[in-house]
Amino acid sequence: MKQLAAASWRPMSVLLLLFIAWETSVRLFHIETWLLPSPIAVIKEAYSSWGSFSVHLLATIRLSILGFGIGTIFGLFIAIILHLMPFLRKSFYPLLILSQNIPIIVLAPLLVIWFGFGILPKIIVIILVCFFPITIACLDGFRQTSAELKHYMIMSGSNKRQLFWKLEWPHALPSIFSGLKISATYSVMGAVISEWLGSKEGVGVYMTLSSSSFRTDRVFVAIFAIMLLSLLFFLIIQLLEKLCIKGYRKKESS
Repeated sequence: MKQLAAASWRPMSVLLLLFIAWETSVRLFHIETWLLPSPIAVIKEAYSSWGSFSVHLLATIRLSILGFGIGTIFGLFIAIILHLMPFLRKSFYPLLILSQNIPIIVLAPLLVIWFGFGILPKIIVIILVCFFPITIACLDGFRQTSAELKHYMIMSGSNKRQLFWKLEWPHALPSIFSGLKISATYSVMGAVISEWLGSKEGVGVYMTLSSSSFRTDRVFVAIFAIMLLSLLFFLIIQLLEKLCIKGYRKKESS
């Protein structure tokens, strides 16, 4: 906790200075609220509209968690299959790279045409955003496993299953969690983009309605909520990383 406080005071100080400069500029140049609201105006709007905004926020949180969970399972499954079957990795790895060159905002309307306006196209959008960092990080973790330890276990009579679960998987955990932290923040962005496809609630819907009515202060409320939610997801994955890696180390030492 002390390390977290010591590491966070510098970025918090910079952020505070930016808010002060923002507030001062708005007041000094008399910028209209519809063009650029001050931080205090945004905070006031967040407080006054919390009752209606919280419904949209909870909808985005549910969608993000669901999409991130499915995307994580999908990404890990692909990584494990490609790792255990090298001939598939040589065939499909370039296709994974190419899949990320398709803009999600362009693909989203096609998903609506194919799957309708339900939850399925929204989940697919989040999965497409989330699975790639997890798959690539997981494959990199498997590839960086110590060749000497692998050779030693093979010489000791370990089969492929033991080699994977006792050496390659634990060794890849730091890389996997790095991918999870990236994907956790992407899941919020993916959820907001998917909500633009025709949802009835969500932060994406709230942003669309606010921008169309020139309520810029509400748009900033949504932006700050997305940033805080992404940061919260990142910190949760970071905490899980410490617990899991510590657990594996205790298990190995015992």
